Amino acid sequence: MAKYVINGGNKLSGRIKVSGNKNSLFPCLSASLLTDEEVVLKNVPEIVDTQISLEILQALGVRVNWDKSSHIITLQAKELTTSTLPKDLIQKLRGSIVFAGGMLGRLGKVDFYHPGGDVIGKRSIDVHLEGFRQLGFDYQKDDLYYSLKKRGGIKDIEMFFEEASVTGTENLVLAAVLNSSVTILKNCAQEPHVVDLCRMLNKMGAKIEGVGESTLTITGVKTLQGVEFELGIDYLELGTYAIAAVITGGVVELRVDSLKGLEPVMFHLERFGIEFKQKEGVVVVSAPTLRAIPTKLHTNIWPGFPSDLMSVAIVLATQAKGTSLLHDWMYESRMYFVDKLISMGAAIVIADPHRVIVTGPAKLYGRTLETPDIRAGMALVLAALIAKGESTIHKAELIERGYEDVVGKLISLGASITRVE
Repeated sequence: MAKYVINGGNKLSGRIKVSGNKNSLFPCLSASLLTDEEVVLKNVPEIVDTQISLEILQALGVRVNWDKSSHIITLQAKELTTSTLPKDLIQKLRGSIVFAGGMLGRLGKVDFYHPGGDVIGKRSIDVHLEGFRQLGFDYQKDDLYYSLKKRGGIKDIEMFFEEASVTGTENLVLAAVLNSSVTILKNCAQEPHVVDLCRMLNKMGAKIEGVGESTLTITGVKTLQGVEFELGIDYLELGTYAIAAVITGGVVELRVDSLKGLEPVMFHLERFGIEFKQKEGVVVVSAPTLRAIPTKLHTNIWPGFPSDLMSVAIVLATQAKGTSLLHDWMYESRMYFVDKLISMGAAIVIADPHRVIVTGPAKLYGRTLETPDIRAGMALVLAALIAKGESTIHKAELIERGYEDVVGKLISLGASITRVE
């Protein structure tokens, strides 16, 4: 197991590149299963979850080449050798559920175990199973094992999602594009990674209308072709490093081509006093004054504030003048890590499993802590950057599942951080 040793107090400054969106990677990799031609993905983040995803594809018979230096993956699913997703790998990644949609679209059948990943709340896949059923797939469930198979007589359908599930939307799109029918999906998730998937599929020859909207109309096609596609930027990483910059009193340049479509992130961070200035090829992040938000910060489905940014937003609130209420209604375990921040000196009241009240600015002190999950782990890293003294963050490998080259990027910005095995 790895750990980070961090000496706080350094002001961050400099320039880093924002990585590709790992949440776009999963569905786009699954989309490669829908053609026997070559697929090239660019701007791929070099993280642990990428490696696990590629191992899943290789276990299915996909030819994979990952050029890490150029952040490019080349794939070809010429002939799949099995319809069963590998249990040991699937249970490491929650996002691996989207490989079910790709397999159903390609083979009309799939067998898999319930996916794993971060434990931040109850994560049912019922919306996926019901969607697959309406789309024309029968399923059997044996505890945590699922077996799905296409039945005959597929008809046009119109389906309303009870909740705007991101992976649910992605799975249904993947399973529907090669159907000989018209599928209308309502109350779809609209996150940037859903948009990435739909754009990639359309570039492959799919017919998906309403991309970026809550209703998608999918007219099935017989085949899809190979494609070269570039993943969008990781807006979670962008938000994380923006917060890291301002809580240390620094000014950081983030290499991104555009902030278009990222208003749900920028708007809420600007309420804390963070300023984003777009220049050619970069965004300059600073904050003359950090202030508590006047009402509350609450997560929501896109275009709301992303749940995966809540953990680092709590650290931001500890350094903002005044009292802030932060509410994540989506996951009941998102707030469980804040006791670690309290141990560092943060003034936080846990109102209930979904809400915390944070008063700042607070002086934080170095501690030895353990990473509970990807996002909370990165929040602890940010807290350690501003803490007096030395902090040790154990289980740092969890953080590296979602953030590319954490240590390298922070060192380049002036942080005192060391990775120790």
